[in-house]
Amino acid sequence: MHAEELYQYSDTVNELLARYGVKFGIYKNGTFKEQLFPFDMIPRTIGKEEFDYLEKGLKQRVMALNEFIKDIYGDKKIISDKIVPEEFVYMGSGYLAQCEGVKPPKDVYSHISGIDLVQAKDGEWYILEDNLRIPSGASYPMIARDICRRSSPATFEKNAISDNRNYAKLLRKTMDHVNVGGHTVILSPGRYNAAYFEHSYLAEQTGAHLATGNELVVENDNLYFIDYSGRKERVGAVYRRISDEYLDPMNFNPESVIGIPHIYDIYRKGNVALINAPGNGVADDKGIYYFVPKMIKYYLGEEPILHNAPTYLPYYEQDMKYVLEHFDDLVLKDVAEAGGYGVVFGNSMTSAEKDKFIAMLKAEPRRFIAQEVIDFIDIDICDNGKIVPRKADLRAFVLMADEPMVWRSGLTRFSRNPDSFIVNSSQGGGFKDTWVMEE
Repeated sequence: MHAEELYQYSDTVNELLARYGVKFGIYKNGTFKEQLFPFDMIPRTIGKEEFDYLEKGLKQRVMALNEFIKDIYGDKKIISDKIVPEEFVYMGSGYLAQCEGVKPPKDVYSHISGIDLVQAKDGEWYILEDNLRIPSGASYPMIARDICRRSSPATFEKNAISDNRNYAKLLRKTMDHVNVGGHTVILSPGRYNAAYFEHSYLAEQTGAHLATGNELVVENDNLYFIDYSGRKERVGAVYRRISDEYLDPMNFNPESVIGIPHIYDIYRKGNVALINAPGNGVADDKGIYYFVPKMIKYYLGEEPILHNAPTYLPYYEQDMKYVLEHFDDLVLKDVAEAGGYGVVFGNSMTSAEKDKFIAMLKAEPRRFIAQEVIDFIDIDICDNGKIVPRKADLRAFVLMADEPMVWRSGLTRFSRNPDSFIVNSSQGGGFKDTWVMEE
C-alpha cells in the first residue's frame, strides 16, 4: 500500500474540507456550536474477504430488523410468541403508537441503516449499535475520498480500492424504489442542524431537491414542493432528516415549527414515501439491541453471522445479579441517549457515584443495558506529525431497495484522546477514510 503518499497533502485536504463546510454541530448547554470534523489522512483498510463476510452479516441483520419493525406495528407475533417482552417494546421511547397499522411503500421501513461495529484484538467484529432513524455520516468519507483522489491520483492508481463514489447511486436507487410518483426531496431542518453539510451534499450528489418544511405543503392529499417562483411540484418521496417528533405538528409534537402539517396523514394513505419510516426507533433502542440475535433466528431461521457485544439487561433478575456482581468490569449505557452521552464505565466511578448509580439502576432497570468492555483494536492516526494508536469504530451503511445493499466503504471514527474508548464526533473524535480492498 502506498497511502504514505497522502501524508504530504494533509494540510491541503483539511483546508479544502473546511472550505467546503465539512463540519458538524452540537447543542451544548442550550447553545449551538459548529466545528470542523478533523480528518486523518491514514486510511483504515479492510480486506476483500473480510468485508465480504461483514456484508453478509450486515444484510442479514438489517433484513431481520426491518421484519421486526413491520411485525411490531402489525401482527406482533414476536411478542405473542414471547421472544421479546411486550412491556419492553412499549416502554421504549422509540415506539410510536401513531405508527400502528401503518405500512410504508413496499414494506421498507429502514431504507438507510447505519450499523456501528468494532473489531476486537482477536480479529472478531462486534455490532455495538443499530441506527435506523436518521443515521448520518456517509458524506464525510465521500468528500474526503474525492479530495484525496484529486490531491494524489497516483495513490488510487496503485491501490485496488473499492470506489466509494457509488453511494449517491445507491441512495438514489433506494429513494426511487419507494417513490410513489413525483420529485424526491431531502428534508432538512435548516442551516443550523448538526448535519446540514450532509443534507446539502447528498442533495447535490443525488439530484434530489434540498428543502425545509416551509417549502413543502400538503394539499388535496398530496405533497408539493414550492419552488422559488411559487410553482408547486408533486413530491413522491421524502428523505427526511428531521426526527419523528418534529416531522408533523398535527400528529406528533404540536410545537414543531420545522415539520410539515399533515404529511403523516398522507403517508398513512400511501401518497408519499418517508425515508426512513417514522417509528423505526422501536428497533434501535439500546435495550432492543439485546434481542436482535433472537430476531434473526425468529424471522429468518438463521444463525447470526455478526454478534452483539456481550450484553446484559438489568430488566431480567438474573442479568441484574450479574451486573451487580461484575459492576467494575462493565460499561453501562442509558438506552435513551446517543452520540456517546449516557455512557459510563463501572471502574471509573467513585464509591459514592457507584452507590447512586446502582440505586438508579434498581429503580429503573429498563433504562439501562450493561456490556462487557471490548478491548477493540487501535488504528494509527497522525497526531502533530507523529503516528500514534487510537481506538476507532466503523459505521457501515446498508441501503434497502428491492434487496439490501452494503456500501463498500464506511465512516471510521476515532478517539483523539489516548485514554478514551468513545469515538463520537460530539465527544471530540475525528474521522478517516475506509478503504475496502478489492484484491
